[in-house]
Amino acid sequence: MQALQQFRALSASLLLAAFAGSAFAQVPADARPAGPPEPHGRLLLVLPFENRSGAANLDWIGEAFPDVLNRRLNAAGFLTISRGDRLYAFDHLGLPLNLQPTRATAIRIAQTLDADYVIFGHYTTTANQITADAEILDVSDLHIGAPISQNGDQGQLLETLNSLAWQVTRQLDPTYAVGEQTFLAADKNLHADAFEDYIQGLVAADPKEGSDHLREAVKIDPDFAAAWLALGRAYFANQDYDQAAATLGHLPRNDPNALEADFYRGLALFYTGNYREAQNAFAFVSTRLPLPEVVNNQGVAMSRRGQDGGALFQQAITADPRDPDYHFNLAVALAHRKDTDGALKELDQVLELRPEDTEAQSFAEQLKNPGAQAPNPDPGHAITDTQGPLERIKRGYSEAGFRQAAFEMDQVEQMRLASLKPAQRAAELIQNGDQFFQRGLVLEAEREYREALEADRSSALAHAGLAAVWERDGDADAARQEAHASIQLTPNVPAWLVLARLDLQANQLGAAASDVGDALRIDPANANARGMKLALERRGQTTP
Repeated sequence: MQALQQFRALSASLLLAAFAGSAFAQVPADARPAGPPEPHGRLLLVLPFENRSGAANLDWIGEAFPDVLNRRLNAAGFLTISRGDRLYAFDHLGLPLNLQPTRATAIRIAQTLDADYVIFGHYTTTANQITADAEILDVSDLHIGAPISQNGDQGQLLETLNSLAWQVTRQLDPTYAVGEQTFLAADKNLHADAFEDYIQGLVAADPKEGSDHLREAVKIDPDFAAAWLALGRAYFANQDYDQAAATLGHLPRNDPNALEADFYRGLALFYTGNYREAQNAFAFVSTRLPLPEVVNNQGVAMSRRGQDGGALFQQAITADPRDPDYHFNLAVALAHRKDTDGALKELDQVLELRPEDTEAQSFAEQLKNPGAQAPNPDPGHAITDTQGPLERIKRGYSEAGFRQAAFEMDQVEQMRLASLKPAQRAAELIQNGDQFFQRGLVLEAEREYREALEADRSSALAHAGLAAVWERDGDADAARQEAHASIQLTPNVPAWLVLARLDLQANQLGAAASDVGDALRIDPANANARGMKLALERRGQTTP
């Protein structure tokens, strides 16, 4: 039950302590919430859809619905409950993991997880067609919204799932500021066969069969980050730590799954004795979401290298003073510094929180009686030039805690932005949109650009950002329209380069060269414009 409790227990006050100096500190007091949060939250539980096709070999499709819906709804600003936490809830309630719950059971599961909405449904097949029907249950008033239905070709399952996700998102949030085409194109680079193998790997009852499917998924689509993460987790669960570390290292650092991947990569490296790289992996995670278990593990890896991790253990205690392991680790660090009194105080805290902790009892006796020998719980990794047991690593990762923290910080950031003047708010939203776009998160990028335009209708760079989004989606006409709207407001390099790429794609070399020339007149040192200039010259087209 720990993961479920942590999902809601990470309150704003805890996060502010963990993120000292964060953006919240910059929000004027009158812009911060004065009372309790809004009564209706944005926490969603998406259940696997029921297979009513009559074909057991299509059971795997049921898990594809929460996978796609979760990703799309997260991009729309909702917080969805992960598959792992859903399965944990099923197990806690004594339910079969492959159960197709009734509405009453769905409500019970949602209440266990404190979900605000539950999305459930079923699918049927006819010849080469698939029809999906979904319903949204508002848990607060037990109201079910209008039924949602989507029909499509079985060979275009991802398109059908994304179309259904669009309808679900719009029913939940009619003001969602992202165009339908961008939304539907979010998975256009994902290979359908790789997606099927990925889902088959998640639901396989046999671990070997699951790993085989996941290996096939990344073979088909080497850029499929979610499949790399699932495969790395599978290796980790099988205690194949070398393979786990190598596999999890395939995720780029800007991927949304990178934090979870590097937590487990850090553990895998730690278990193989590569403490330097383990410390680096945990540090990467902690600098972005410094939750206590990650900070603690960074300190433990640091200690294994003979360095003092005491400051990190203290940081973990500040964030979660009720965890005895953090106090224990600080006691070990203080003992290494020869601060016996400080170490004993921390051990007193350990035993107050966990009276049955025999290792802490033995360590305290050793400190009081230096001649005593404390047991080493980790044989083969003795610490030199000091005495006492080894620090304790946290082997569990609460994805719910991480995602809750990120969601809370996003809400804090939204409050800070709301307090800014319109032009300043638009500028920061555009910067956020640019960062999302560079990471390939097009849905999130479009949302930021549209919000920037709502704040400042005269923002040329917001129009330029939307032009880049439409270009990425393959809608040349919409991209040209946004680029021209941007240039009419204020000529700028990003908009000219969108037009240049579109003209180059249409084999209009003269027009492309003119666009590049306009961009270089604004910024002669712009690397992208200079690169396009060279590319045009190689094709015999000079730039004015």
